[in-house]
Amino acid sequence: MALEDLVMPKLGESIMEATVLKWLKQVGDPVELDETVLEIATDKVDSEVPSTAAGVIESILFNENDVVPIGTVIARIRTTGDVSNETAAIAAPPPPQTVAAEPEKEHEFEVVSSEIKQAPAVGATGGSLSKFYSPLVLTIAASEGISLSELEQLTGTGKEGRVTKNDILNYVATRSKSAAGSSSQPATAPALPAVSRAESAPADLAKYGNNVEIVEMDRMRKLIAEHMVRSKQVSPHVTSFSEADVTNIVQWREKVKNEFEKREGTKITFMPLFIEAITRCIKRFPLINSSIEGDKIIIRKDINIGMATALPSGNLIVPVIKNADQLNLTGLAKRVNDLANAARNNKLKAEDTQGGTFTLTNVGTFGSISGTPIINQPQVAILAVGAIKKRPVVIETPQGDSIAIRHMMMLSMSYDHRVVDGALGATFLTAVAKELESFKGQEF
Repeated sequence: MALEDLVMPKLGESIMEATVLKWLKQVGDPVELDETVLEIATDKVDSEVPSTAAGVIESILFNENDVVPIGTVIARIRTTGDVSNETAAIAAPPPPQTVAAEPEKEHEFEVVSSEIKQAPAVGATGGSLSKFYSPLVLTIAASEGISLSELEQLTGTGKEGRVTKNDILNYVATRSKSAAGSSSQPATAPALPAVSRAESAPADLAKYGNNVEIVEMDRMRKLIAEHMVRSKQVSPHVTSFSEADVTNIVQWREKVKNEFEKREGTKITFMPLFIEAITRCIKRFPLINSSIEGDKIIIRKDINIGMATALPSGNLIVPVIKNADQLNLTGLAKRVNDLANAARNNKLKAEDTQGGTFTLTNVGTFGSISGTPIINQPQVAILAVGAIKKRPVVIETPQGDSIAIRHMMMLSMSYDHRVVDGALGATFLTAVAKELESFKGQEF
């Protein structure tokens, strides 16, 4: 009998761990090569892990909601020999120091979680925590003024008796109902140190009245919230606006869309036309395609355009078109449609959201004329296009001015003022607008 180790795959350069969402196979189940064994989630995207061998699941080493470091063995597959009817037990998880206790840890910034692992939190008595607590549990404890001794008295329902998010939330709810608060922290006792994160304590329904509904953020919404707050904290945002006459683009698309779809097998939307214009301008203004590390500006040679995509859940994800400047219009159209469909059907791979150097968001999809987008870190700029509207516009010609009905679109670009000054930001945005206006199209 030979055993094949199934390990947590590497999902991107910056991703060091993933959360087990759901096991699709159980101990004793047969599995084929490349058949999906489990679903996992990172701070970037949900993904599936295929089997690396054909055989039978011998053991599962982690439970659902466990956070697992990349490269760790998560299951074993028996590949040869007789299949035994005996069901193998789920193996014990690794020691606490190698596996985080709570799935909520996936929402932590790497710097914060590293500090928590290396420096035990100090409580009211000046001693360190004798148990392992996830960053989320520590955050809630700090915001609720729960002391070290009080926290350590809680009985956890997690693995090895660890305190979970639900444990501490239930305790806080019970604690707030009791006026006496026999187990509450004395008013003079210092609270646990706060952990930097975009997660708030449970809402007190009483202060909002009875006619309210409290909805807890799902995992992706928490990630988006943290990412947006972090971006505003890191980058001094400046937003410039411009306007483009996209009549030529609208008329060309209307003329060729049926033939394009028939010939190429995919629809032609406005997005690939916008991306094509942006990539041309980035080549003229390469500083727009950069990022910051410390006091260094990293100018990216590859032009990887992220496109913000709304999901049916209402959340947002940004798949990336790699080397967009090397694709023709047909290639861009196919790639845009493929990524958008994969995003909406939860089929994106981890690498599909990695490596973006500039982001485009189409706020016009939902009828908005304009917006002030938040930079997608670690990039330094993001461009938003608004809804295309017909308006009367003054047309200047050598023969004189005239008024005509034209298709107009607002463009807005937010940029990091540490790198991009107003002159560069406005010049780049104007260049994109002129690129769109000068669109000639091609025959199909």
